[in-house]
Amino acid sequence: MHTQTKTRKQMSMVDSFEKIPVRIFDSLKLGSVFIAREIAAQIRQKQAEGKHCVLGLATGSSPKTIYAELVRLHREEGLSFANVITFNLDEYFPIDNDALQSYNRYMREQLFNHVDIDPVNIHIPNGEWPKDAIKKFCAEYDNLIEQAGGIDVQILGIGNNGHIGFNEPGSSRFSRTRLITLDNSTRIANAYEFTNISQVPRLAVTMGIDTIMKARKIYLMAWGPMKAPVIQKAVEEHVTEQIPASILQQHNDTVFVLDQMAAAELTRYRSPWLTGDIEWTSLMVKKAVVNLALKLGKPVLGLTNSDYNDHGLGDLLVEKGDAYEINLQVFYLLRDSITGWPGGKPNAVIPNHPERSIPYPKRCLIFSPHPDDDIISMGGTFMRLHDQGHDVHVAYQTSGNIAVTDEFVTRFIDFAVGFEEISGIDASKSREILSQAQQFLAHKKPSESDTQEIRSIKGLIRRGEAKATCRYVGIKDANIHFQNLPFYETGRVEKKPMGEEDVALTMALLREVKPHQIFAAGDLADPHGTHKVCLDIIFESMRRLKAAGDDWVKDCWVWLYKGAWQEWNIEEIEMAIPMSPDQVMKKRFGIFIHQSQKDMVPFQGSDSREFWQRAEDRNGNTAKLYAQLGLTQYAAMEAFVRWHY
Repeated sequence: MHTQTKTRKQMSMVDSFEKIPVRIFDSLKLGSVFIAREIAAQIRQKQAEGKHCVLGLATGSSPKTIYAELVRLHREEGLSFANVITFNLDEYFPIDNDALQSYNRYMREQLFNHVDIDPVNIHIPNGEWPKDAIKKFCAEYDNLIEQAGGIDVQILGIGNNGHIGFNEPGSSRFSRTRLITLDNSTRIANAYEFTNISQVPRLAVTMGIDTIMKARKIYLMAWGPMKAPVIQKAVEEHVTEQIPASILQQHNDTVFVLDQMAAAELTRYRSPWLTGDIEWTSLMVKKAVVNLALKLGKPVLGLTNSDYNDHGLGDLLVEKGDAYEINLQVFYLLRDSITGWPGGKPNAVIPNHPERSIPYPKRCLIFSPHPDDDIISMGGTFMRLHDQGHDVHVAYQTSGNIAVTDEFVTRFIDFAVGFEEISGIDASKSREILSQAQQFLAHKKPSESDTQEIRSIKGLIRRGEAKATCRYVGIKDANIHFQNLPFYETGRVEKKPMGEEDVALTMALLREVKPHQIFAAGDLADPHGTHKVCLDIIFESMRRLKAAGDDWVKDCWVWLYKGAWQEWNIEEIEMAIPMSPDQVMKKRFGIFIHQSQKDMVPFQGSDSREFWQRAEDRNGNTAKLYAQLGLTQYAAMEAFVRWHY
């Protein structure tokens, strides 16, 4: 296990930037296990003293792995919750306690139903409280915390806008438990839990910042790249109620527990040359020079010795020599990452080309987590691989059925009925299915999952769109693979973890295709978590195939693309595929084929733009950054990073 730990006692250059102790782990699982074991130690200590242990608990996606580890500790290592009293941070208002999105239900499913806690000791704000009595209930909630002796350990997540609990920007340092209006950015960020933004409650009951600050120990957790910007503000910048998490700088015993991606914007990662001695690897030099050029608005070749010295990079000059030589080194690295031949250029010897020239043609396997990630994230590269003669396969890892609106279901069944009628086919069965679907959907509750039949129809809609996209590109039907991985098929936003069947199906496909190139979604900012599970399945499958001695694996290169939510940092990019204006339009039309994903899409995440807009903005910005650094100006670029296994 690799962690980075800094405490107030370990003074270093990092401490001059970080105003809250930070622990950084290689993965959210390792960070979650750390927090869970800290909680377990506190519970056991209190048991030994014959006292209750009072926990403040959070909800959302961040603490799920913590709760899973606590359940494991209970089942396998005898951790008892008999002496535990819990107080949850918040709850939507109004909301039924049994609604799928209710935090009452969440806590039962994630923790309480699996441990020996006394139900009397569980306290969660109630989304069913009458509104005219909310103030009274909130005051009672704070009184209950005080009567329990205060919170021993408080677990917090952090919103993209810096909120803790549901204390939105502007919340007073002295606020207590209360009803609050949710910031629109929070409602958008939490829309992935609901069918669409209109169903996200506008109000919530939350512990106040003053209530939180009275906890004796606080662990704030943050996972993934989406949290990196706000973590940097909360940890390194001034205390402000506009970033509520920054107020934790004033707490006596708070630790931020992060994974590498959530820590990426901290100075120790973003500009490590400012925090002490570092090893000037090629990648570190590239990162420093690219960031300096972008900060100053200069092309790489225009940077001077003074620019380096004035911005904390004097040590780089001492080690590597004159700015001119460093500039050239980085310029060539950027230049050599650009290629119009993503499968390698045949009959050519290009030493620094991102891909091999041979074998040609290559067998290429594009893994698409949802049935549209291929065209959204690497549509230009997808088309170019086919046009340049490679044998391109596409594997759609999940059905994507939850991202189809109910209206599309009745529209398509109605079409099936009409088709059968004009074709002289008995349409009685289709009419029956249509009637049943209309009846179910008319009375469907926001908290209710679709029937298996409706989920299958939604999956069929997306499968048809994916096939149409492949045919648009020119891919033959035999090269289209629908995996329908089991982890996804829950009918809910929350998915199961990666399972053995998911890995077995993926290994079987890989052995069937034996690709020379794999393209996979490395976008871990996907708010649903589907991309991460899909990527983990590919990684695990490749590791097992390598260990099993499959011959083709040693000649297979894996390239990671980003999805609809983020792009690689410019210094990370190892292969950039330029696109002309015509290619940008052709990609857009390919995205349009996915009609069920146009306009307002269910579970869209925190970005309200349509997927084609996100893709074009992202690809256009990548091209713009290359041009700002002094490279050729293209209309757009798709970017990739190679994974080594």
